[in-house]
Amino acid sequence: MSGRMLILTITGIEAKHLADLVAQFAELVDESPTEDLDPAIARLVPDAYPGDAEASEDFRRATRSDLLGRRAEDAARVLRDLGGTPDDDEEMPDNDTRLVDIALDEEGVRSWMRTLTAIRLVIASRLGIEDEDDRDEADPRFGVYDWLGYRLEGLLQASEP
Repeated sequence: MSGRMLILTITGIEAKHLADLVAQFAELVDESPTEDLDPAIARLVPDAYPGDAEASEDFRRATRSDLLGRRAEDAARVLRDLGGTPDDDEEMPDNDTRLVDIALDEEGVRSWMRTLTAIRLVIASRLGIEDEDDRDEADPRFGVYDWLGYRLEGLLQASEP
């Protein structure tokens, strides 16, 4: 994708809901403690040494701040691209189908992909998703998880040469 711009087109309501999700994610990352990580945040700071709990914890402790800081920077980039944080006072109808074009450079695409992936990991942790069979089609939260995957897949395909 070198040197190209990617135009992401979403509806106004998608932009508002996505901005809300990203803002919640940024808050979660910013507020995560240094000890006793929330299981959803722990999933964002993976074990480097699965067979050695002590070495894994040492590595996690040494890298957690940087990893979560990068996640926060990526989320801030996505929020800027979306036009800022959602305004709860601004009433937006649930059928706002106006199209919103978001121009992304190469680094922007990477920030978006990392952020959407991280949010999906948090949602997967909250919903207990470990593999494809762990789903409840009647639960609307899975729809959000799937929608993020759909958008992520679209970004991935569009960014390939």
